[in-house]
Amino acid sequence: MKEEKEQDVPWICDQCKEKLVLRKVKVSYLGGNFEVDLMKCPKCSNVFIGEELATGKMLEVEKGLEDK
Repeated sequence: MKEEKEQDVPWICDQCKEKLVLRKVKVSYLGGNFEVDLMKCPKCSNVFIGEELATGKMLEVEKGLEDK
């Protein structure tokens, strides 16, 4: 049986009940501005930040900024 990737699962906005779509989103974090592809509600613009991004990549960015 094939394992489903996060992007294969149809994430639904809890507020609007719309399927989230992958879109470029401007993110500010620790004084830095970034543009990343994230799952976003096409109706209310709420953005889903998965655990991997929140605990992995953002931690890498934080450590990189601390080293500067």
